[in-house]
Amino acid sequence: MGEQGKAKRGIPAKADFNAWYPAIVEIADLVDKRYPIKGMDVWRPYGWKAMKYIDALTHAEMERTGHDEVNFPLLIPEDLLEKENQLVARLQAAREAGIDVSELRFDEEVEGFSKEVYWVKHAGETELDVPMFLRPTSETAMYTLFPLWIRSHSDLPLKTYQIVNTFRYETKQTRTFIRVREIHFFEAHTAHKDEADASAQIEEDLEIVDNIMSDLCLPVIISKRPVWDTFPGAWYTIAIDVIMPNGRTLQVASCHHYRDQWAEAFGMTYEDVDGNHKNCHQTTYGMSERLLGAVVGTHGDDNGLIFPPKSAPIHVVLIPVAAHKSEAVMETVTSISDKLRSSGLRVHIDDRDKRAGKKFYDWEIKGVPLRLEIGPRDIENGTAFAARRTGGKQPINIQDIVVEVSNELKAIESELESRTSSIMDEMVTPMESLETEIKEGMIYEIAFGGSDADAETLEKTTGLTILGECMTQFEEEKPCIISGKMTTKRNHLARMY
Repeated sequence: MGEQGKAKRGIPAKADFNAWYPAIVEIADLVDKRYPIKGMDVWRPYGWKAMKYIDALTHAEMERTGHDEVNFPLLIPEDLLEKENQLVARLQAAREAGIDVSELRFDEEVEGFSKEVYWVKHAGETELDVPMFLRPTSETAMYTLFPLWIRSHSDLPLKTYQIVNTFRYETKQTRTFIRVREIHFFEAHTAHKDEADASAQIEEDLEIVDNIMSDLCLPVIISKRPVWDTFPGAWYTIAIDVIMPNGRTLQVASCHHYRDQWAEAFGMTYEDVDGNHKNCHQTTYGMSERLLGAVVGTHGDDNGLIFPPKSAPIHVVLIPVAAHKSEAVMETVTSISDKLRSSGLRVHIDDRDKRAGKKFYDWEIKGVPLRLEIGPRDIENGTAFAARRTGGKQPINIQDIVVEVSNELKAIESELESRTSSIMDEMVTPMESLETEIKEGMIYEIAFGGSDADAETLEKTTGLTILGECMTQFEEEKPCIISGKMTTKRNHLARMY
């Protein structure tokens, strides 16, 4: 399709990602950004469906791994925020001092860090005795109730999750799905009998991550964040970063191992088999609508979106061609739709009174994986003309339409997986020396086993951010880029959103 056609659609070239991305989320009817509060977009039906199908992948993984869904209130009282502030401040102070948190005296506590929260201070005209805030996340809300739910070892592990809206007063430039003030948020919170069980939960979380990222065909780097970039309330943080087309990384998920730090602060204890009372150990696992932003950014092209089949709001769009010439066209289209729907596929019939070319363009923009065109000649041949959104067209047999369409969708998914591998190959490159010229849009793989001071040197020299220790290490030792000492620790340097 030529440049003129693209101009008619109003889609900037994807090479200009900063122009393409905000344009396409509206052109493809995912959101409407005209709501009069910055950073709070309105989900349009097509975008909401896409998000709900991504949520469905998460729900399935939660069910598979024995998590129970809960739904906590949106409002949290001010005293719980202060309780969290004090805990996190103590943990941060202990970390900076290089000592165990138990060695800090309570009279040495520093003020809690400032949370970017939205406050509710009035009910009608009445000023509230205890102000409340809209949840930025739910640790404090959940951990107030967990001690009431956990009494003995038989209550563990406790594995819960919820998909809710969270609110953060984002002061930076907002960007749909990527940096917003009202966040569609998934959070899993678990409690365990000891550190080993909690660590096993982190391993399960990473298995869930692998499955979901594979379903969405996303190029990811999974890293244990460096200490200075770890949430102060966590023992350690593992982050999942997607490589975006402009070479920046977007953190779409994270797992935190809390040990028993929060349990101690919130009185979360249990009675073991010997009658002793012990602190629980905890983990959290969070994701957000950034997943949809990553899908949009990774797979879209100059002509619009491309949805991986497992997250597509519509799998197959059926286009009747020259239906006025033969009643058999709509009869066949309806029959095919019924068969495909019965097999579990999401199908739409576009019978609008529009030119076929206009319909093709519309569904191309929306990223529907497969288009089937059916006209009188196709029916005579016993075929439907299949056009993949990833490229390629061919007739497929109507008699075996369910199997044929299933094969087409598998081929589309395979093509997206191949493109994901290419992104990793093309955009991630080794850096052997600090003398390496830093190129825009590249992510650098390094051997690094140095200290915080070494990492600071590394970031200042390159102007990039260190993502942390990659979960897959080098098979053979390599010299650390700073110290020259041999290490198997693989790290990445990138520009982050």
